[in-house]
Amino acid sequence: MQTFLFLPAPRHVNWLEGAFTLSSDRLIQLDAVEPQTLRFAATQLQDGLRKRFDIEWQLNAGHHLPPEKVACTLAVLPGAIPQSEGYRLHISATGISIQAHDAAGAFYAICTLKQLLEQTEHAALPCVEIQDWPDFPARGVMLDISRDKVPTMATLFTLVDRLASWKVNQLQLYTEHTFAYHNHPVVWAEASPMTGEEVLTLDAYCRERFIELVPNQNSFGHMERWLKQAPYAPLAETHEAFETPWGMKMQGPFSLAPEHPGSIALLRTLYDELLPHFSSEQFNVGCDETIDLGVGASAEACRERSVGQVYLDFLLKVYREVKARGRRMQFWGDIIIHYPELVQKLPRDIIALEWGYEADAPFDAHGAQFAAAGIPFYVCPGTSSWCSIAGRTDNALGNLLSAAENGLKHGACGYLNTDWGDRGHWQMLPVSYLGFAMGAAYSWCLEANRDADVRAVVSRFAFEDASGTMGQVAYEMGNLYQALGIPIVNGSSLFWALQWPKERFIIRSSSVIPETVQATLNAIEAAIAPLESAAGLGNAGRSQADLVSCEFRFMARLLRHACFRILMAQESDPTRQAAAKAALAVELEALIDEYRALWLARNRPGGLKDSVARFEELLATYRH
Repeated sequence: MQTFLFLPAPRHVNWLEGAFTLSSDRLIQLDAVEPQTLRFAATQLQDGLRKRFDIEWQLNAGHHLPPEKVACTLAVLPGAIPQSEGYRLHISATGISIQAHDAAGAFYAICTLKQLLEQTEHAALPCVEIQDWPDFPARGVMLDISRDKVPTMATLFTLVDRLASWKVNQLQLYTEHTFAYHNHPVVWAEASPMTGEEVLTLDAYCRERFIELVPNQNSFGHMERWLKQAPYAPLAETHEAFETPWGMKMQGPFSLAPEHPGSIALLRTLYDELLPHFSSEQFNVGCDETIDLGVGASAEACRERSVGQVYLDFLLKVYREVKARGRRMQFWGDIIIHYPELVQKLPRDIIALEWGYEADAPFDAHGAQFAAAGIPFYVCPGTSSWCSIAGRTDNALGNLLSAAENGLKHGACGYLNTDWGDRGHWQMLPVSYLGFAMGAAYSWCLEANRDADVRAVVSRFAFEDASGTMGQVAYEMGNLYQALGIPIVNGSSLFWALQWPKERFIIRSSSVIPETVQATLNAIEAAIAPLESAAGLGNAGRSQADLVSCEFRFMARLLRHACFRILMAQESDPTRQAAAKAALAVELEALIDEYRALWLARNRPGGLKDSVARFEELLATYRH
């Protein structure tokens, strides 16, 4: 029997004897108190039949239909399917029966059916019974649109469709300064922000696909794009340099001054303008990484009350503003988790977002702490794409899996898979597909997906490539971060070889022997080789397949560039080193031009200047 792939794999699958032969001029019966709630799911099945076999089935909401005309019955029966978003899909020799707890469950049944349909030959579906429901009530993705990429609406629509087909039901767009606040235009003037109309449109698009678009506006730390502007500068904790918890110097401003009355006043204006564009009753206010708290304007208050208490006091002010606007507050839990006595003081209707991005992130210990305090929480792993160029496959899978395991262990009410854009957002969007896909799988049903064939399912369902080529390339490219043998937390050494300050770069690169660099170059060639030799990318649309190919080839060239930069730094002969620098400068100029074009294929122009500036800093090192 043919082996079928699913993403996510359903909880229970029982293959039966026989097949259901598909033919045109049949009906899809919508059986619900409100049949309109099933219409979108049914149209997705119509679309799948049309594209795969040029078969047309009409929708009908009647109950007295000739049995021989009905090919598929779509019914909402919460009594028969007790789990929220759950469904039972039964294919017999005479037709398809779908019973669902709710409209979302019916949609997810159709998603599974379409994946089966896409792998079926000769217009005949195998007989099967599938029973399925999710592990986590909330299964989300958070996309960074502030550092520095703001995707086009076409990119967002395509991403939403992909995530919905994997049964993801929440989306957040991480925002610092990239919403077009009419009262604050100076902040987003060069950012190509999301407008209110675009958010309304995206919200409706998501809602139709059973995705909750949750508003996201950082409200404490990570406010430098605001605080560097003259109107908001007085609200900064500090404009001086300060030392971060990880031992690096950082130049302010960074966080709002929690004791300044203007800080909460500013947030009121933001919330009043932003929130009406979203139908969600939730709101992520951020408040993570307030790393300068207590070093400037709030220093005295922190000495008197403690840093943790000053943080909590401001967090509670934010909470009251969110509550007054009829929303439920989400916030990043990285600060409060270090003050166990203060976790107990959090409101019980708040949602803590427990994040960690390494394979050994402390989801177990921190989840236990929030659970013991009775605080609802999400586990928040990541795609491991940022600060990597091509991803960190092994770390991503370990991180995503651990989040699911420990989230279930401690009763997390959600799983939010994050995709950040630190330091210029150099990674291309398809680098994140592997993480998005496996996060969706693990959060839907961990045990059914724990041992998934990652390369195969990512290739077929993320890249629409049934040959397996793109899944293989993405997987292996994503593991190149280990090639140099320099472990880096939250990033890869090849990325940092292009971004480290000169002095640190020289020190770190000197620890790598030339033979290791050459082995890394060989590994890059081996990872990209299947793409270079592939005739095509299966069922992917030609333009999309060409773009993905260009993106991965670009990333391979950028990784090679990092290797040759290390070799240049190790060159002892001044003449040969000068020649190597000149060659690297020429190559980087070409890479920058290609980078600009690839950026604009999926993203708006705002932020591109800032991102390219990091390449230009590198280019300057070759000319001095």
